[in-house]
Amino acid sequence: MDSGSQDRNLPASERKLQKARDDGQVNRSQDLSHLAVLGVGSLTLLVLAPVLFDHLRVDMVRQFSFDAATMKEATTMLTRLGDAVTVGVVGSTVFAIVVMATAILAAVASGGWVQSLKPLMPDLSRLNPLSGLANMFSKQKMITTAKMVLLTCILFAVAALFLTDGMQTVLTLVMQPSNSAIAQITRWITGGIGLMLLVLLLAAMVDVPLQSYLHKDQMKMSHQEVKEEGKEADGNPQMKSRMRQRQREMSQGASINAVPKADFVVMNPTHFAVAIRYDEKTMRAPQVISKGADLLAMRIRDLAKSHSIPVLQSPMLARALYANAELDQDIPSALYTAVAQVLAYVYRLRAALKGLGPMPGEPPQPVVPVELDPHHKLAKAARA
Repeated sequence: MDSGSQDRNLPASERKLQKARDDGQVNRSQDLSHLAVLGVGSLTLLVLAPVLFDHLRVDMVRQFSFDAATMKEATTMLTRLGDAVTVGVVGSTVFAIVVMATAILAAVASGGWVQSLKPLMPDLSRLNPLSGLANMFSKQKMITTAKMVLLTCILFAVAALFLTDGMQTVLTLVMQPSNSAIAQITRWITGGIGLMLLVLLLAAMVDVPLQSYLHKDQMKMSHQEVKEEGKEADGNPQMKSRMRQRQREMSQGASINAVPKADFVVMNPTHFAVAIRYDEKTMRAPQVISKGADLLAMRIRDLAKSHSIPVLQSPMLARALYANAELDQDIPSALYTAVAQVLAYVYRLRAALKGLGPMPGEPPQPVVPVELDPHHKLAKAARA
């Protein structure tokens, strides 16, 4: 790759962004995750703490209560201990579930849901000390490090101011009754946590757009990468031609099942076969519902005969329909007259077989515009 490929100054294409997403590379804001986990965790503790402390108080009273019945039953203490453990386990489980769900939702909110196991796969290149050293001094790492240092300094400054301002109040709590002291220390700790969450909120408001910018900057492409992606998107012309041919063959093969619905089949007499259907109530013009060449043409002919569908020999019309009409589409308007002649003959033949009219004579030889005949085109090209 040339040197210009390293000058990535073009925005990433949708294809590259999708590929990066499939590989698990999306912008994630750690500050948003920290804010969500700490905030929801603190609120959960505030909600659960009174309930847990009330159960703890009751259990403590029970644990230190002894009477004659308690002394006779050796398993009483184990039962009480089991009740206390159950309360603790249930509270811890609820707290863990809430915090885990919050962490997942925060990650999804910043970068969306990504279903990829690739980031979890072992990658030996991560053990390369040279690449690791290069990543340490990358633009993204430098910005992230500067952001973390700044955030740490702000948190330390806010914590120092908060502790200095409230330390005198905390020291006087030893002179107050326990209930009042506990309530005041709870309010003081709650205020400190709220102040910390406010700092994290401001940091998250900066970090979310910052991570989006860094991710887009990392995904930028060079001119050479854009050219290569364009070539990959266009694909190899020969491969695309083979794929289209294969798709046509599959489509034609699947159309075999529609032959029993045809009004007639026209052949050439062995190379091409085209099945035509016309319903004047639902169709504007006759349609080709099945067509094929060589062996596929033989299958169409045999299937039509097994369902008593007329098979007519009209080489020029068969070639024109095969070359110019698409499956389940109206035939070209230039072939309306030729197909109408054959349909009229088929209708008379059906009426005669039902005893509603005389048997028609020889099948018609419809006139087909020469410009629609592939043989005429080949001959014209050979003369040129």
